[in-house]
Amino acid sequence: MSVLAGCTTGERERLRPTVTAEPETKADIWQGIATDADKERISRLGLAWSEALADAQKGFSKEIEAEGVLLKPRTALPRPAPTPGSYYCRLIKLGKTTPKAPAFERFKPFFCYVQVEGDLLTIVKQTGSQRPAGRLWEDDQPDRLVYLGSLALGDEQQPVAYGQDPKRDMAGVFERIAPFRWRLVIPWPQNNSKLDVFELKPVEQQPQ
Repeated sequence: MSVLAGCTTGERERLRPTVTAEPETKADIWQGIATDADKERISRLGLAWSEALADAQKGFSKEIEAEGVLLKPRTALPRPAPTPGSYYCRLIKLGKTTPKAPAFERFKPFFCYVQVEGDLLTIVKQTGSQRPAGRLWEDDQPDRLVYLGSLALGDEQQPVAYGQDPKRDMAGVFERIAPFRWRLVIPWPQNNSKLDVFELKPVEQQPQ
C-alpha cells in the first residue's frame, strides 16, 4: 500500500520530494559559451606560464626581469575590470612550440579600446593586420575576468563571431597587476608561442 494513501491532500503535498537546482555560477555562464578546446586551454593556464617562462629564461632572463610584474604569474590584484576608454597595448610572446621558433618576442605598442557592450566589457585592437576583439566575462575567481574573442584579418571590418572559426578563436584571462595597469594572458595561443601576454595602460589624453 502506498505510504501516501492514508494522507490528506495537504499532507501529501508536504511529503512529496522536492528537487532544487543549484544556482548558476559566474563560471557556468562563460563555460556555457566557450568551446571545449578553449575551456581546456584556460584550465592549463598554470602549465602555460611555467613552460613558457622556462623556455624564455634560456637566453632572455634579463628581458623577463625588466618586464617586472607583467611576466610574473599569480600577481593578480582585486577589481580586475578596466575603465572603458583608449589604451596603449603591447604584446609579448613567450615559449616556443617548434625548435626554430623564438622563445621571447616583444612587439611595438599599438592602440586598443575597452568599451561597454550591454552588461559586458569588450576589448578591440584598433590597428594592424590582425585585430583581436572579444568580451570579458566574470569568473568565480574574483581577481580575474575571462576573455573570449576572435581575430579580424586584413581589411575585414569585423572579426568573425567567436566559435565560428576555431583557428581564429582566442581565450584567456584578464587581470589587474598594478594601479592603471592590466594584462590579458592567452595560454596556448594558435601560433608559435605557449603564452601571449598583452599589457594595457590607459592613454593619458582620452579621446572625447
